[in-house]
Amino acid sequence: MHARRFARSSVSRTLLAALCLVPLAACKSSGPGPTAALDDESAWYIGTMPDKPHDVPLVDTSRLDPKYRRQEVAYAGPEAPGTIVVDIDKRQLALVQEGGRAIQYGVGVGKLGFSWKGEARIARKGVWPDWTPTTTMVSLHPEIDRSRKGGVDNPLGARALYLYQGSRDTLFRIHGTNEPWSIGEQMSSGCVRMLNEDIVDLYERVPVGTRVLVKRGGKYRV
Repeated sequence: MHARRFARSSVSRTLLAALCLVPLAACKSSGPGPTAALDDESAWYIGTMPDKPHDVPLVDTSRLDPKYRRQEVAYAGPEAPGTIVVDIDKRQLALVQEGGRAIQYGVGVGKLGFSWKGEARIARKGVWPDWTPTTTMVSLHPEIDRSRKGGVDNPLGARALYLYQGSRDTLFRIHGTNEPWSIGEQMSSGCVRMLNEDIVDLYERVPVGTRVLVKRGGKYRV
C-alpha cells in the first residue's frame, strides 16, 4: 500500500452536512437524504486524509462487512496482472497482481453496472471530477443541475475512472462515493462506487489503458 499520513481529526459538521446534499445523477448517491440525522452520518467518519484540492473523508471501515474492506487476497483467475475485474454479484473489485494475488475492494453497484457488458479500458482519470448528467438523465429529470463542480458533495467522489470501448464512452464509471453505507449494496441507479480512500488508492495503481472486465454469475459479461 502507498504510505499516507492520516489526519485523525474530526470531520467538520459543514463537510458532513454537504455529504447529504447530493442531487439525482447518472452515477448518483442514493442513501439517507438531507433529513437524516447528522449524528448518524458522522458516525461513519473518523477523520480526513490530506488531498488536493479537498481532504478525503476517512471512513470507519469496522462498520463494513470484512469482505468489503480493502485487502490483499489470493487470486486464481486467468487475467494478466494489472487487470481490473468487477464481480457484480459479490460487490467486489479486484486489481490483479503478480504471483496469484489481487488487491480487493468492496463496491456498491447501480443499475448501469448491472446492465453494462463487455470489456473496456480506462480512457481517462479524474481527480475530484466535475459531474455532468447524461442527455437521458436531463430528459427524464429536467430540474437537475446541468453540472456540479468536484467536491465532497459530488456524486463521483474523490476520483473517477472513465471506461471506453474503442472510442465510445460506455458511460460506465468506477468512482468514489460520499455514502459509505452503500458499499456492498445494489442501488437504484449509478455505476460502480467505492469508498473515497479506496478509489484514491486504485487511481494511483492503474494507468490509462487499464483493461476492465465485468463478471456476473461467475462469468464475464461479454
